[in-house]
Order: sequence, then C-alpha cells, then structure tokens
Amino acid sequence: MKPVVAETRRLVLDADSRIGETIKWQAPTFTYKGNIASFFPRAKKHASLMFHKGPFIEGELPNLEGGGKEARSFKVANLEELKNKADELMAICIAWCDQQDR
Repeated sequence: MKPVVAETRRLVLDADSRIGETIKWQAPTFTYKGNIASFFPRAKKHASLMFHKGPFIEGELPNLEGGGKEARSFKVANLEELKNKADELMAICIAWCDQQDR
C-alpha cells in the first residue's frame, strides 16, 4: 500500500497550506489546530486514514465511514480509487481547517 499511502499523504498536504504533519501513536498524523487524521498503519488491503473528529466535519462526505461518536475512516484500496476520491479527501481537509479558524 506504499504508493497509495504516499499519494494520500501528498493530497492531504497539498489540500491546504495550513496542514502540518507529525508522528503520533506510531503513525503519520496530520494536524491543524488539533489532530485532523492519522494513518492506520496495519491495514493490508487498503490505506486507511482515520479522521479523529470525522462526524463534526461539515459537508457532504460519503466516503467517511463509521458510526462512532468521534472518528470516521477514509479507506482507499488502490491509486485508481484514490483518484476518484481525491476531491472529497481534499474538501474534508479544507473544511477542517476552515472550521478551526472560525
């Protein structure tokens, strides 16, 4: 999944210049005025990016999966699927940053 993870990382960082990254919980984590999302490093069949406050990110976001109180997952099986989901992934990141600035 290295190519998928690498391209996902690039899209997140390119989505908004306010986004930074660090290592937390032994995984690459994206931040802006709090944690945005972390990769789930043990996924074998897809790249999985966990948005820590997924339910609270505004917008139509059909690819944020899960029903918990806090987190949502954004999963991608291959580069073609990522290409199809790229606009939504970037919109999620921009929405988070904009909400944090309000």
